[in-house]
Amino acid sequence: MTVLFVTGTSTEVGKTVVTAALAATACAADRIVAVCKPAQTGVAAGEPGDLATIAGLGGAGRTVELARYPDPLAPDTAARRCGAPLLTLGETAAAIDDLASADLVLVEGAGGLLVRLGDFTLLDLAVELAAPVLVVAAPGLGTLNHSELTTRTLRAAGVPCAGLVIGSWPENPDLAMETNRADLPRVTGIDLVATLPAGAGSWSPDRFRAEAPTWFPEPWVKRYLVR
Repeated sequence: MTVLFVTGTSTEVGKTVVTAALAATACAADRIVAVCKPAQTGVAAGEPGDLATIAGLGGAGRTVELARYPDPLAPDTAARRCGAPLLTLGETAAAIDDLASADLVLVEGAGGLLVRLGDFTLLDLAVELAAPVLVVAAPGLGTLNHSELTTRTLRAAGVPCAGLVIGSWPENPDLAMETNRADLPRVTGIDLVATLPAGAGSWSPDRFRAEAPTWFPEPWVKRYLVR
């Protein structure tokens, strides 16, 4: 079983669509893919959440959500507000280990690397499972700072960064976006491995699954998704 974590430099940067693209890419190579979303917030019971998007677009076979809270807040805050117990590092790591029948397990966090999912962060979980983290970044102003903070934190914790992905690239990028795309690898020391087109999350599953494997370089796919 290969485990890859997906985090963002902030919220609303495209983590879910990137995770769906990773799933689609691995599935296209005949790998069995499972996806874990430890905590989903801002979605009521019975409503489709991020895992429904990932399964619908990317074709992941098994999805696991450990906790769901109605308020659109950090998971630990949302749990306290509704009186729910906090997720623990141990139970979350065990739930991921239980997906060992899959070739690839993708773990999507909430917000950024240090957002508390319970009594732990995604960084804590990556350290616990000794797994790499893929960082999804926004294209516009502020992304250089956010991306460098995130990658430096990973480096300080001894967690491998699997690369940077720009989660949503518009048809008409502005000057800041164009320069950021060039500068992100320079300031972070991490390769920019993919740039996803804006609006891909609204594509049909057939189109998404056909195009997603073309977004990632083959050597990277072999290293992180299909080994």
